[in-house]
Amino acid sequence: MRYRVRGWRWRRSPLRRRSDVVEAWTVLTVALLLLVVAPLVGVVAAWWAHDGARGVAREQRADRRHVRAEVIGKSAGTVPMAQGGRQPSARTTVRWTEPEGGPRTATARVPAGTRAGDTVDVWLDSRGRSTAPPASGMAVWQHTVTIGVCAAGGAVAVILLGHAVVRHSAMRRRLAEWDQEWAQTEPDWTDRRA
Repeated sequence: MRYRVRGWRWRRSPLRRRSDVVEAWTVLTVALLLLVVAPLVGVVAAWWAHDGARGVAREQRADRRHVRAEVIGKSAGTVPMAQGGRQPSARTTVRWTEPEGGPRTATARVPAGTRAGDTVDVWLDSRGRSTAPPASGMAVWQHTVTIGVCAAGGAVAVILLGHAVVRHSAMRRRLAEWDQEWAQTEPDWTDRRA
């Protein structure tokens, strides 16, 4: 019959070795680190990432402006480009009228299938070049959650790697202690003399 005695590393026993005590404390420390420190690392990293992403989105909103433009050119390519789950788009020439500057033209990325004469939404930077729209609140939160989860996962990986190293060292130490003790008791149990 095989059974497990819980907490044997904590009890006084002549069979308990120092490496057993170190391993028991390591397990307790690892549990504390996994339950407290790893989530805390994730929260701090997410907080930092959220502040940074909000700052970038604020700068983009200040730098970029939205205009309604008329498509006057033909699509640059025959095959529309799909970019990371976004709607397929193509480059073409668009025209819009500035309130103080008159008509302007630029090359902009428009939804695929847009024909000449259609009206599209275009985002322009401070130099009048076509650019992507500023980051939305959802994009900021996606960035925040991604950074937080990755940081917490990295902390968990480092903690578990450290635990594996300590367990390996404790096992090597335990085997060395057993070898020393066996070298002392072997002559009493066998006919061989040291």
